[in-house]
Amino acid sequence: MYTVKSEIYSETNYQPERDADGNILSKFRFRYPDEQQPKGKAKVDNDGDLEVQRPRRGIIEIEHSDATELKLVGLQVWRGALLLADFVFHQREEWRSKTILELGAGVGLTSITAAMINKGKVYCTDVNLGCILELMRKNVQRNKQLLQGQISVLEYDFLAPRSQLSKELIAAIVDSDIILAADVVYEDTLTDAFVAVMEHILELGEKSGRSKCIYMAMEKRYVFTLEDCDSVAPMYEHFLRQTAKKPWRMEELSLDFPQYFEYERCPQLMLMRISRR
Repeated sequence: MYTVKSEIYSETNYQPERDADGNILSKFRFRYPDEQQPKGKAKVDNDGDLEVQRPRRGIIEIEHSDATELKLVGLQVWRGALLLADFVFHQREEWRSKTILELGAGVGLTSITAAMINKGKVYCTDVNLGCILELMRKNVQRNKQLLQGQISVLEYDFLAPRSQLSKELIAAIVDSDIILAADVVYEDTLTDAFVAVMEHILELGEKSGRSKCIYMAMEKRYVFTLEDCDSVAPMYEHFLRQTAKKPWRMEELSLDFPQYFEYERCPQLMLMRISRR
């Protein structure tokens, strides 16, 4: 059986521990977003020296797999999820009271990060393959001491007809302001389905009068082809072709915001904001 493995495990030591079922428990270290000290309130010690404010640090513990077949890649943690988690921290003031829904949330790391800065609701969704929804719930419970908001885990199968989506899921979509997705563009059929999902979500937003903004993180994966005699990113280019004629505003955002999580923020990473024109 052909398997794939996320590169982050070899780049950063997440102190993995393997359980009896073969799953891995890793520690994803982060620093809390800077908390600005009020002007004129600088602290000094007993000797009159200025006290240096050191960043608070924390850990999100995530149970996951380290190698899977392609259809179960959601059981792993990928770089795009960590980039999106960084962006969530960066947007903490703007998103504090927003309702957030994550598509293809995998093992739940980004949704957990969202519930750390958000005092409202976070919906964590994915297709229920490989018992992934159960794993999400375990990871949410494992990190409950970090959370301000409430996380609801729901199934969202990109390939399911709209008529088969649960009423609870439709209500969650309508209720949401911010839609997140990381590393969901990696295979043509699923990419086509993801584009259809975004179209449905944006339509629901327009009909309900509650507009949606989608933030999508991904890593462009380049391969060399003889046909092009060049290195190309076929999955990304397929995504662009499928969205080219949509009535959407698609913006690639700068990645100049701070890095809070430990991972390699490589040049192939990108973040897009998508909304209706």
